[in-house]
Formats: sequence, C-alpha cells, structure tokens
Amino acid sequence: MKIQKLLVANRGEIACRIFETCHGLGIATVAVYSDADARAKHVREADEAIHIGPSPAPESYLKVEAILAAAKATGADAIHPGYGFLSENADFAEAVEKAGLIWVGPSAKAIRSMGPKDEAKRIAEEAGVPVLPGYRGEGQELETLARAAKDVGFPLLIKAVAGGGGRGIRLVSKAGELKAELESAVREAESSFGDGRVMLEKLVEQPRHIEVQVFGDAHGNVVHLYERDCSLQRRRQKVIEEAPAPGMPDDVRAAMTDAAVKLAQAVGYQGAGTVEFIVDGSKPLGVDTFWFLEMNTRLQVEHPVTEMITGQDLVAWQLLVASGEEIPLAQDEIPLMGHAIEARICAEDPADGFRPGAGLILEFGLLQPIDGETIRWDAGFETGDRVPSNYDSMIAKLIVHGEDRDAAVDLLTETLSHTQLSGVPANTGFLRRCAQSDAFRDGTHHVNWIAEQGDALTQPPAAHQHASVLAVSDIELDDSAAVTPWGIRDGFRANAAPVRKAAVAVGADADWFDPSEHDVDPDAPLPFVTDISPRRYAVTTGGDTVLVEVPDYDADVEAVLGGDSVSAPMPGKLLAVHVKPGDTVTKGDPVAVMEAMKMEHTLPAPRDGVVESVEAAAGDQVAEGDVLVHLEAE
Repeated sequence: MKIQKLLVANRGEIACRIFETCHGLGIATVAVYSDADARAKHVREADEAIHIGPSPAPESYLKVEAILAAAKATGADAIHPGYGFLSENADFAEAVEKAGLIWVGPSAKAIRSMGPKDEAKRIAEEAGVPVLPGYRGEGQELETLARAAKDVGFPLLIKAVAGGGGRGIRLVSKAGELKAELESAVREAESSFGDGRVMLEKLVEQPRHIEVQVFGDAHGNVVHLYERDCSLQRRRQKVIEEAPAPGMPDDVRAAMTDAAVKLAQAVGYQGAGTVEFIVDGSKPLGVDTFWFLEMNTRLQVEHPVTEMITGQDLVAWQLLVASGEEIPLAQDEIPLMGHAIEARICAEDPADGFRPGAGLILEFGLLQPIDGETIRWDAGFETGDRVPSNYDSMIAKLIVHGEDRDAAVDLLTETLSHTQLSGVPANTGFLRRCAQSDAFRDGTHHVNWIAEQGDALTQPPAAHQHASVLAVSDIELDDSAAVTPWGIRDGFRANAAPVRKAAVAVGADADWFDPSEHDVDPDAPLPFVTDISPRRYAVTTGGDTVLVEVPDYDADVEAVLGGDSVSAPMPGKLLAVHVKPGDTVTKGDPVAVMEAMKMEHTLPAPRDGVVESVEAAAGDQVAEGDVLVHLEAE
C-alpha cells in the first residue's frame, strides 16, 4: 500500500526534514503541534496542521490518543514518529497499527527486544556480537550489585536498563562510591523512564562511539550503510558526528558492519535502525577493540551524514519499506563517497554549563550559499521564530561534505564561522573550536574529551567580542547617511581635532569606542555584520554571535522632554497593556510591559496626558519602533 498522507508525530527539525522528502514524493503531510509550537516552522511547512494539546510534552507530543485522533481527523494513512518522543515506544507502534494506519518504523516486537539494554545485550551475545563484560541480572539489591561490581572490576558504569539520551548513567571509580551512585542512577532512571532497574558494565576509559546504520525490509533483506563516528559528546550527548569513522581499517569495518547486520537479522528488523558500539580509543582500531552498546530502533539525528556519503534518502527508504516494498539497493550497490560531518546547532550557552535558552530568534542562518551537496542545512527554526523552553535545545543541523576528511573539516570550520544565531544563546562558536582542535583534526578525540578541556572550548575568546564591537563602531563612524557636517559622528569641537568615537553596547555594558585606538588580532576571523534594526547588529566572529546595540541618545532626550506616543524599543512580545483610551496618565506611569531577550521591560508614559488610542494588545509580536500607545496632542 502506497502512503498517500503522512502525519509526523514530532516537531522541529526532524518534522521539517520528513516533510521535505514527502513533498518530493507527492505525499500529503500533516503536522501536529502543541501550544508552544502554534507558529512553528514545521507547522508552516506541512500541508495541514492540527493542535494536540498544551506545551508540556506529556500533554501533547507524548499523548498517544491525541496523535491518533489527529490522524483520524485529517485522513492520514500513516504515521512517522521521527526521533525522540514516541519513536521507540512499542505500545505506540501497536496502537498505530491497531488503528489501521501504517507505522513508519520497526515492529513493536523489534522495539521491545532492543529497548531494555540487558535484553538487547543478551540477544547480541546469542547472535555472536561482541559485548562488554558486566552484570545484567534480575537481582537489584545493593548486596547483589556490590558482589557483581567486584566481579566486573572498577572503574565501571552503572546504566539504566531502560535508559537513553545519556540519562541514568553513573561512573564508579571505586567500591566506596557504589552505593551513592546507585541511588542517584536509580532515581534518575525512575524519573526519566519509569523503570529504576540498572545494569553494570566495565568502563572503557578512553571510549569512542561508533555506530552502524542498518536497514531491513519485510522480505528478509538487511543491509548496512556504513558507519558513523559520534565520539564528540558533552554530557554523553552527541555534538558533532561524521561518516565514515576516522582511521577505520577495511577489516574492522567489515567486522563491525557484519556484527550490526547479524543483530538486525536476529530480531527480524524492518526499517531504519542504528547499532551502536563502544570502542577502545586508547588503541588503534582493531577487530577486538569494539563491543555492542545498544540499538536505536528509529531514524537517528545524525542520519544526514550517511545520506551525504551514500547519496541515498533514508526517509524515502523508510516510506518504501513501510509500504511493503524492498530496500532499493543491494549491499554491493551502496556507494561510499567522500566524508561528511554534522554539527548540532543548539540554543544553549556552553559557557554556562550548556544552559538551554528560550526566546525570540533575531537572526538565524548561514552567511554563505547552501548547495545541498557540499553544505546542507536542516533547520527547524528561522529568523523571527520563538524557541520554546519545553523541548530539546537543538534547533538545526549543519552538514558538510568533502572529498576526504581534511576537506570536510576545513569546510565545517569555515561554515561555522559564518553561522549566525542571535537572540538566544548559541553553541556555534563552541562547535567551531571543537572542530578546529588538534584532537578532532587528528581523530584522537573520545567521548570524555570535551569534559577534559574545560573552558578552552566553552568560553568564547575575548578577541571575538572585541572584533564585533569594533566592526559596529566602524560602521557607525562611517555612516553614509550623514549628509551635513552636523550629522557626521566625529565629535566636532571648535579649534580642536575631531574625536572619532561611537557609542556601542553589549548587554548591559555600554561605552564609547574609537576603532583607531584598538588593535585587532590578525588571527581573529573576519566579523560578519547583519543589520537587525537601525540600531541593532548581529555580529558573528568565528561562530560566536554578539548582539551589539547603538544607544539612541536622541530618543532618550525626547523621552525626557516628553512626546506623544509610547513605542516598542526593540522587537518582542507585548505581555500587558495597562491603559485604555480616555485614561489619564502621569509621566513615568507604566503603560505597557513587553518581553524581549528573555527579559521583561516596563514602558512608561513619556509625559502627563490622556490616552488617545491603544495600537496593540497583549500577546502581539511587535517590531522595534511600533507605536503601542498614542497620547492626545497638547
């Protein structure tokens, strides 16, 4: 049965990615959205969109009955879960099929067999796939686990049986730490997965994370599409992924991909799946240096790098297999071309412990052409969108392709220099510093490497902000709009040399700058400046984007002297309007409150007077300069 209309039970970047393939295949698309995503990009790009609940995920994207009702209401005949949320929920897969819909994913049986980590490793062992020494027994008492830990040996890892996403994992270096770390892991596992069971596993102290993309169909065919290296991680969550794995010998690739295919065959796997391996990074890659970690029974975030090196559309493959067709290519027909790398663009602040940030995106995108062959941009947000606080911080993926790894790394670092994200915290500069590092270029990084580097990666260089401020100062001082001597910003004084200084502000810090008095680091990347509004600039230097503002002293004077209106001082959301036409106000009275840059701003009356009109309402998105309240003329 060919899919006619597909509902994507997800949001953001992955929903947009799936819609792209559907549009190319002539398949109608349905988006679902929560309150927080009512104006989201994936809603705009779907043929239809339907509301499924409040902002919290348990009340919307994790609510099975709401998603099934949306499919019924729109006449969708298939559901794609994307990744995250319900993508590896066997009960959801069964519910979809019970409702008479096509499930774009593996069978519920396969999901269940690979879900619990202990069961997955048992199946892997039976299939002849190498597995790390550890404890995967039913006994969960402290005494039982303590005896098992002694047998496994320290250091070791505690892992939640039902875990994923780096949660429920604890490192135990010695026996005295076991009790406290067990209690912590169990609490997190119960909170995250509703299952507090844990397993123990021997620790690989310099681990690499290498995974194999597998694909199966209902006709018994199973193939691999080579491997990906996902070793660059922070807090056990992937940051940069690449394919193929650096330094991968042919015999190791053959052994690893063969093991992955055997595991997929053992569970009768259909659709896209990823078999993950832990690799001893302290040694050269060998056939005895990798062990099965887990299987992800879904499409992975990092699937674009596989698409770039094989020339295949994995979402299209998913839709074909779900429709009952065979995998499009045999194993010996799948090419391996060049090298691809993906960087996850997140609204988070690496300098503040990778704190996620929400708010209005003032400027977002690449400052160089996207051709889809060497540079690919998979984004779930655009300039003017609002990043909600309810979900994962990843908002886009940058994928590059080169003829070899060196070319791909060079292109990645260059493109990240020109990746701009302003209005919310951004990790682009951090990503560039990771990609530029000797360890990454040499392929000697490992899962723990970012944590070992400390501030060297997470803190943006002061030179980048300095270059951004000077770039805006130059623009302000070279303002071509100054057509009279009084408009030239040179600090004119009778019988004295001009003073060429510009007033600029970054955050709460404002000062006067003379570019000629400051040296620019010759090694610093060239700043790229984007006008957001007449007095606001987004400046990207080496991937670090700084919002530089130019104080409007003329407006300040006008406010002191009075005026007839209250205007939005910056783009943002109007939270409240405290007046109505006919109200009498006194200078300084709060007339409205707006939110911008994650902060609330109270807007005062500029003078004593009577309100003539109110031009906006609470909840409106307003642009800088929009008049909100008019006072009657005096």
